[in-house]
Amino acid sequence: MNSFGRQFRLSIFGESHGERVGIVIDGVPAGIPLSEEELRADLDRRRAGAKGTTPRKESDEPHIVSGVFNGHTTGAPLTVLFRNENTRSGDYSNLVTQPRPGHADFVAREKWHGYNDYRGGGHFSGRITLGVVAAGTIAKKVLGEAVHIESHILEIGGHTAPAEMEAAIEQAVKAQDSLGGIIECQATGLPVGWGEPFFDSVEALLSHALFSIPAVKGVEFGSGFAAARMRGSQHNDPIIAPDGTTGTNHAGGINGGITNGNPLVFRVAVKPTSSIAHPQQTYHFADQRVEELVVRGRHDACIALRVPVIVEAMTAIVLCDLALTANLETPATTPPARG
Repeated sequence: MNSFGRQFRLSIFGESHGERVGIVIDGVPAGIPLSEEELRADLDRRRAGAKGTTPRKESDEPHIVSGVFNGHTTGAPLTVLFRNENTRSGDYSNLVTQPRPGHADFVAREKWHGYNDYRGGGHFSGRITLGVVAAGTIAKKVLGEAVHIESHILEIGGHTAPAEMEAAIEQAVKAQDSLGGIIECQATGLPVGWGEPFFDSVEALLSHALFSIPAVKGVEFGSGFAAARMRGSQHNDPIIAPDGTTGTNHAGGINGGITNGNPLVFRVAVKPTSSIAHPQQTYHFADQRVEELVVRGRHDACIALRVPVIVEAMTAIVLCDLALTANLETPATTPPARG
């Protein structure tokens, strides 16, 4: 539901236009230096402001209200809150009877019988990822400097060159439309052995977390779907060193659901933003017919522009949970010698 993880466990809460959004993190080890200032760098990367992002401006100021004492984590549940300050809830009143195509308006209305908070998308809003980014910063601190996670925009609206991406965003804004994109993420410094086969494979856990990001519609690891068009002789990564280093990395750093010591590489597909001012057709429940809808409010023309840091955060959260779980595991017997 709204919680995720085993040893590093998150519980997320809040709505886009509610009083606050935030996150509770259980399992943070004691003694890690942490301040609100250290959370701001990643939060600033998520902030709106660039061309193609929402004109809604929020301070996104984090408030740590539990789990930190004298500048260090205590081992108790750690809570980070963010106040919603710049809301215009009236922009969403028409969506009660006329849900946006491609958005969660309709399913939320049906699932919770109309009691859901529809303002700004409510609990389905991308604003809820503020807490995820904060948790990701904390997860990175737990993992330490040996593990490095970095993501970047690979493609926007089918374009890969920066100038073409910028031009496509400009055109979408003028057309009152939106664009999707692809984000690539890489994590280095991972040991061999994190993850479990089948249901707790690294791919399964990461995909679970990544698909929780609003607007994510696809995830592929290593060569991904291109692997279906390759031969085994092409796709297999030759092992070239005793530490498991491979000559290629089509597997994306994972074999059998377990990290193999090579860079973890994957890509995320982000769909175009559903909320667009361009006229659309959708069902009007009060009038009981299909009618034109023009979405009001302030929305991102390309939400993918703000997703890289969220992808990094989700990756750090999963890897932190795997690391803490691995630290609890002790071999029952001495491993056999290998000749």
